[in-house]
Amino acid sequence: MADTTEINKPFSPEETRRIVHHLQQPAVFLNMTCDWPVLHWTAVHLSSCLGDRLIRFRLGRKEKTQAPAPLFETQCSYVEASVAQFLSWTQGQSGTDVGPFSEYSCSEYWAYADYKYIAMMFQDQPFMFEHVKWSEFGFEGRNGRESTLWIGTEGANTPCHLDSYGCNLVLQVQGRKRWHLFPPEDTAKLYPTRIPYEESSVFSQVAVLHPDLRRFPAFHGASEHIVTLQPGQVLYVPRHWWHYVESVDPITVSVNSWIELEVDDVARVGEAVTKTVVCAIKSARSDDNTDSWLNPTEEEVTSHNENMQYLNLAARAWAQKQRSSCHSKLSPELRDTCRVKRDSGGQIKKNSDRVRNCAPFSIPYGPHLISVRCQQELRRTTPEDVEVNSSSNSAVRSQEDCAVSSDPAQTTKFAAAVRLDQRTHGCNAGSTRCRECDCADGTSKNLSEDYKASTHTTITTNDLLDCLVHPDIITRVTELLLEKHTGSDTTT
Repeated sequence: MADTTEINKPFSPEETRRIVHHLQQPAVFLNMTCDWPVLHWTAVHLSSCLGDRLIRFRLGRKEKTQAPAPLFETQCSYVEASVAQFLSWTQGQSGTDVGPFSEYSCSEYWAYADYKYIAMMFQDQPFMFEHVKWSEFGFEGRNGRESTLWIGTEGANTPCHLDSYGCNLVLQVQGRKRWHLFPPEDTAKLYPTRIPYEESSVFSQVAVLHPDLRRFPAFHGASEHIVTLQPGQVLYVPRHWWHYVESVDPITVSVNSWIELEVDDVARVGEAVTKTVVCAIKSARSDDNTDSWLNPTEEEVTSHNENMQYLNLAARAWAQKQRSSCHSKLSPELRDTCRVKRDSGGQIKKNSDRVRNCAPFSIPYGPHLISVRCQQELRRTTPEDVEVNSSSNSAVRSQEDCAVSSDPAQTTKFAAAVRLDQRTHGCNAGSTRCRECDCADGTSKNLSEDYKASTHTTITTNDLLDCLVHPDIITRVTELLLEKHTGSDTTT
C-alpha cells in the first residue's frame, strides 16, 4: 500500500512565491524539497537513466583555477561522453571504460556537464519532468521541463558572471557547491566584459578566488556573499546578482530554473543591442582581433542583418507588451512589481525601488529560510555575535557545513552554524586583511603605483568593446532606442 503521509512544508506555495517576490538578496530555503523525487538524481542514478547517451563535458586544468585570471569556457577542453564513462574516470579507471576522458588525468583536470536542458536530455522519459516541483515555490506548472542539470567534479566552476534575464532558483541534489555572490551595485567593481560573448551572460574579468588587485583594484571593495549549498537546499539568486560557483565535493549534481520577469522584455532589447555591436566589431579584421571571442555555447556568428532583425523584433515585442492588457490579468501586487517604472529623471527604476513601493512585508527568516549575508558584515561581527539564534536573520557561511535534515535540531544547527573562517592566504582571525594582499587594509603597498603604470598601454579592440557594451551604457542606449521606437509608433 502506497504511503500517503502528507509532509508539512514550512511555507505554502503562495507564501513561498510572496517571499521570493520580496527577497532582494540571496537566501537559502531549507526543508522544502524532502519529498521531491529529483533528490534521487545522483550521478549513478542519472547514469542508469541515460545509459549510453552522450553529453558534452567541459574540462579545465585544476592549476588554472589558482591563476589570477578567470578560466573562461573558450579556454577549456570538451568531450562527448556518457555519465557512466564520467563516473569511471572519477574513480581512476582507464581504457575503454572512460572513453574520451582517457586523454585527461583526473588528478589534473576537473569536468563539468553544465547547462544541460532536462527537456532535451529526457525527451523520451517525460515522466522525469515531474520529479522537479517548482510549483511548490508558487510557480504553477513549472517543473523539470523548464530546468537545467549540472554534473561536475571537485573544482568544476562557472566563471563569475551575471545573468541578463530573470532570477534563479537552484536545488542542490548531490555534493556541495560554494557560491560567491555580489550585488548588482558592485558591477563596476567586477570589471564587466562581453568577451567571450554569450547572450544573456555578462562576465567579470576578475578571478574571484585569486584576484589581481593591481589590475582590478576596485574589486577590493566588492561586497562578497558566500554560501555553501547542501543537498536538499534551494538557493534563490535575485536578478542581476553576480555569481561564481565551484564544486567542493568529488561529485556534485544540481538543478536550476531561471524564472522569467516582466522586465526581461527590456533586457532582451539590450542584449540585442550588445550582440549587434559585439558581432560587428569582432567580425572586423584587425591585428589584435584574433582571439577566440565567441563562447562555445553560441552556435555561430550571426550577420549584421540578422542581428538588426532580432533587435527590431525585440523592440516590437516590448512595445506590444506595453500596449497589451496583460497587466490587468495580474494581481495588483505582481502588476506593481513587474511594470517597468521610471523615476523623475526618466531612468528605469530598480527592483529594490519597486519593492519599497509595495505594502510592507517582513521576510520570515529563521530555521527554514536563511539570509546569505555579506562577508564584510561578518568580519565586523564579534565572536560572541556569530552564534546567532536560528530565528534571527542568520547568515549562511560554512565550510564545515551540517547536513540538512528533517530533524528540527539539525535544521537549527545549520541555521546557527556561521563561521568566520579566513581565506586560504592565512589572514589572522579578527584582522581586516582580505584576499591576497600586503597591507592590513587589504591593499597592496605598491598598488596605486603599479596600476598607474599599467594604464599607459595600447587600447585594444576588447578595451573599446568593454566601454561600448558596458552594462550602464547598454542600459542608456536601450532606453533611448525604446523612447525613439515608442515615439515613432505613436505617430503612425
